[in-house]
Amino acid sequence: MSDPRITSSIFTRGAVDLSALRGTAPASSRPATPSQTGAPTGVPGGPAAAGGALDVTEANIQAEVLERSLTTPVVVFFGAAGYPDSDQFAPVLERLAAEGAGQWVLARVDVQENPRIAQMFQIQAIPTVYAVVGGRPIDAFPGVIPEPQLRQWLAAVLKAGGVTVAEPEDPRLDEADDALMSGDLDAAEQAYRKILAESPADAAAEAGLAQVGVARRVAGADPQAALAAAQANPDDVDAQLLAADIEVLSGMAEQAYARLVGLVRRSSGDDRDRARQHLVSLFSIAGPDDPAVASARRALASALF
Repeated sequence: MSDPRITSSIFTRGAVDLSALRGTAPASSRPATPSQTGAPTGVPGGPAAAGGALDVTEANIQAEVLERSLTTPVVVFFGAAGYPDSDQFAPVLERLAAEGAGQWVLARVDVQENPRIAQMFQIQAIPTVYAVVGGRPIDAFPGVIPEPQLRQWLAAVLKAGGVTVAEPEDPRLDEADDALMSGDLDAAEQAYRKILAESPADAAAEAGLAQVGVARRVAGADPQAALAAAQANPDDVDAQLLAADIEVLSGMAEQAYARLVGLVRRSSGDDRDRARQHLVSLFSIAGPDDPAVASARRALASALF
C-alpha cells in the first residue's frame, strides 16, 4: 500500500472549519452510546480513559479535541457500528492508544450520531482517521491500513506534536534478520519483500534485501583471491564489483565506495552504468544518513558529471 496520507486531497477541498461546533451543542445532539460504537462503557466528554480513548460529540469536541491537541496529539477515528472495516479497525487503534500510555489520545466519533462533526471534517469514507495537533488537523487517511504502516503514521504524528518517539520493534524484521543471519537467503528475501509490499519506504527492509543480494554474490568466493584479482585487473568490472561486495561485508564500506567511484570514472557505456547501479545498491545497506554514503554520493556525482 502506498503512503496512507491524503492531505493533498482532503485539505484542498477547504480547511476544516469547526467553529460551528464550538459552544453549546443543540438539544438534538446526543453522544454515541457504548452499545452503538462498541466502545468501553464510560462517560463521553470526561477525561480520557486509562486506555487513552474517549468518545467525542458536539458537546465536547472543543475541549477534548481542539484544546486537548494543544498539549497532546489527538487521533480522531470516524466510524459507525455495523461497518465491517470500522468495527475491525477501531480495536486496533484502541490497543495502540493504550500502548501509547498517554503520548496521544484516541477520540472516537460515531458519524451516525454526530453528522455535523463528520460534515465539518468532510468525511467521505468510513472509517476515516484524522490527526489533530496544535488545534488543527495535520493529516488524515481513509479506510484501513496494516498495523506496521499505522505505527509509522502514528510515529510521524507524535513527532509533529513534539513527542520523542522510540522506534518500535518490528517482529517481521526480526524474523527476516534471523533468516539472513542463519544463511537462509531465500527465506530472508521473501520476508524482506513482504515487508516492502506492506511498507514500501521501510529503509530497514530495503537494507536487508540489499544484504541478501550481496551475500548471494559473494557465496563461494575466496575473499583474498577476489581482492587480489581486483588489484591486478583494475578495469575488470566483474572483479571490481565482487571486491566491493567483499569489502562491504568486511566492514570496509568506504573502500568499496571509493573502488566503484573510481571504476565509474574509468569506464563508459554499459560498464559505467553497471558500476553506478552496483554502488547505489550498496548505499542502501548503510542508509542515506551515513556520512560515508553522503561523501560517496558527492564523489559519484562528480565522476558522472
